[in-house]
Parts: sequence; C-alpha cells; structure tokens
Amino acid sequence: MTQRKPTRRPRARSTTARLASLALTLAAAMSLHSCAELPARRELLAAGTQLQTLLTSLGTAVRQQAGQASGPGAVSGSARVPTPSGSVRTASTDGAFTACPQFFAGGQPPVVKPQPSQRALCYDAFAILHSGQSKTAVYVAQKLNRAAIEDADEKRTDKFFTDARLPAAERAQLEDYRGSGYDRGHLAPAGQMPTPAAMAQSFSLANMVPQAPQHNQGIWRVSVENATKKYAARATGDVYVITGPVYVPTIAQSKGIGPGQVRVPTYLFKLVYDEAQHRAWAHWQLNDNATRGSRPISYVELVRRTGIEFLPGVRLAD
Repeated sequence: MTQRKPTRRPRARSTTARLASLALTLAAAMSLHSCAELPARRELLAAGTQLQTLLTSLGTAVRQQAGQASGPGAVSGSARVPTPSGSVRTASTDGAFTACPQFFAGGQPPVVKPQPSQRALCYDAFAILHSGQSKTAVYVAQKLNRAAIEDADEKRTDKFFTDARLPAAERAQLEDYRGSGYDRGHLAPAGQMPTPAAMAQSFSLANMVPQAPQHNQGIWRVSVENATKKYAARATGDVYVITGPVYVPTIAQSKGIGPGQVRVPTYLFKLVYDEAQHRAWAHWQLNDNATRGSRPISYVELVRRTGIEFLPGVRLAD
C-alpha cells in the first residue's frame, strides 16, 4: 500500500499560533507602557508590524489550502488570532462584529453607511466601530444589566493607551490630547467595567473623544453616565447602550487636536434600550463647557439626526 504524504496544514496552523502569541505579547507591551517607560518602543512596533504582516500572509495561505480564500481585495481577510482569557479580542474589519455580537440587541449591529477606514473592534465589555477619518469611534456598544453593574467595582487604572490593532495613520495618540484643552472622554465609562481586564481596556484611546472638561466631569457624568448606570441596576433584564460622537457639519470640517488632528465632536449621544420593556430613548448634548441638562430625545429623532439605524429589527413599544 502506498503511504500518503503527511499534510502541512497542522504545521502552518502551529506556526500561525506561535506568531499570534508573539504579536499579542508585543501589543500588550506597547499598550501598557509609555514611551518613557519603554525606550525600545519603536523597535517593538516595527517587530510587531512585521509579525502581523507575516501572520496575515500565513493565515491567507492556510485558507487557500482549505479552499476558503477570500476574493481579491476583500477587506475582511484579517487573520483570526487566538485569544487568552481577559485579553482584547480582534474582530473583523468589515463591521460585522462576528467576534462579539452579544453587545447588540438581537445580535445585530447598527446599520451605518460604510466607509473605507471603519474598523470593528471587540473588547471584553464593549465593542467599537472605529473611524480612521475622525480617529475616534463611530459608536461604542455595551450590554448592561443588574449583575454587570454589581460587578462594576474595579479600581480605576487611568492608564491610557493607543490600540495597536488600528493602523498608525488612523488612530489617536497620547500626544494628540496633551495641551489640547480637552479631556479624553470615555464613551464606554470606566465606572461600568465589571472586571480588571475590562477596566484596563476601557482606557484605549479608541474609546475616547476630545470632550470639554466641564461637560465630561459634570453634567455628562452625572445626568447621563450615572443615570444610565442606575437605570441598568434597576432593570429586570438587559439594557443595551450605544454611545457616540456627532460631527457638524462634517468630520473633515470639525476642529482637530494634536499632530494627528483627532476630530472634536459637536455633540455626544447615548442611546439606552431596555429590552424587557421594549423602550428606547437617547441623551443628546452639546460638547461644550456651558452645556446644562436637557430632556432625552426619542429613538426616532436620534435616527433622524444621525442617519444611523441603531436597533435594526427591533420593535419598540408605542
């Protein structure tokens, strides 16, 4: 009997897994240290880029051998990286959020007009659709409930970092905020994070927008973030929350800060959807130090103002 030659696929997968582990190690090192603490950061960044490039190539080769190669020019051909418990997970770059559908009502992300630089990112306690145009999120999605709020008692870390999964040209840097006069305003609040890992991840600059300090530390925190947290703690089921910036008249015409010109939003919104009650409303506030409290707006009005269908397939109570 003629013996079959051993297949090379397991070896390719093993190599990919080893490279993935190295890439995650480099990304974690760059995320947890500042430039002053890590003199060799540029060398690590270069090594990480090379590893990611090789990893993608190997992943494509494996898919081709398996007959599952993506078509020419497909954006969603990112290699899937093994994820240790408690680490940041990588989603596809096509906005599908296949790695974290739990943060969306019915598992369905908002319907957004696609842009070339939009990238989907999954974290332990929230998901982000990121825009390379504004260098901020298009929106950040969370799922809250009584148990999650009871667990949200972690010590605040205050260690801001750039997410190395985003291309350098599309992401905010720490220096963009220095001396800008704006806070690094959380979209998914640190005070709603249920684990130490989620708390650390909430300080990704992908989860920040340039926010007027008095607004961030005052009415937004008290009347929007804290009010939403208290509501979720009383709710009988899951509460889906989507927070994001609005740029008027356009992203390109909005003020930019820092060398990277991170765009300053004109407004901020926070949509709250109570699944058990089939009710939804949104906070809508001007990103300004003089902003005072305002009444929430309806879901229909939020869709009209943003052009985004945040709850596709959801029927709301009259």
